[in-house]
Amino acid sequence: MLFALKSLFKRGSFQASSDQLALDFDTFAPPTPPKDADELLTRLRRLGLRRIERCRLTRNRNVMVSFRGTELRVHRGYLAAPDETHRAIVQFVEGRTRADRRMAQRQIVAFKIEDTLPARPPRRETVRPEDEPLTVKLGEWHARYNADHFDGTLKTIPVRVSRRMKSRLGHYTAASAGGHGEITISVRHLRRHGWKEALHTLLHEMVHQWQDEAGHPLDHGPAFRVKARELGIVPRAKRGIPRG
Repeated sequence: MLFALKSLFKRGSFQASSDQLALDFDTFAPPTPPKDADELLTRLRRLGLRRIERCRLTRNRNVMVSFRGTELRVHRGYLAAPDETHRAIVQFVEGRTRADRRMAQRQIVAFKIEDTLPARPPRRETVRPEDEPLTVKLGEWHARYNADHFDGTLKTIPVRVSRRMKSRLGHYTAASAGGHGEITISVRHLRRHGWKEALHTLLHEMVHQWQDEAGHPLDHGPAFRVKARELGIVPRAKRGIPRG
């Protein structure tokens, strides 16, 4: 189209007013990012989303996009994502095969929300002085497992214990912009099940650290299960533990 117009001007056979030559730049401008969950849901429906009736925005950096039933949960950083990322969210929900959803996951995590949304400093539990020896020992095991199972490629990150953590055995907090991740192990877990099981949990959370640093989704999907089996740990989110 542009080549055709240029040729007509050169031959002098086309006369047009400024109104005729004016272009509707709004047509070519990128769409305005949605401002809230409702606008994001409208955008996603235009891109083919069908089964979702409600959208909620979160600040959960461990699970960026998830859905259950007719509710979709999306990290608020994806409001500013381009259309190809929003299409990936639609494919993640509407995909008919696991391959479709895995491809969508890769596209979703390729968009770095840290570029568009300042990280909110997490409220971290203060470690009690009497628990400091536990954190030191866990840090030493983290370094040992890093060398033995990950060829020393993982970053050195804080490993602390929590007295608040009741239902979980451990947790990996994903790295924020310019920062680092963190692993937390439950003190209750240590006391009830012993060091062997606590170290199993530490290695489990280190697989999540590996996912985070390698750019994989933080989940218990195929990549997690393959790595877990390789390391000899239970390839599931939860496991039955005998009392130590």
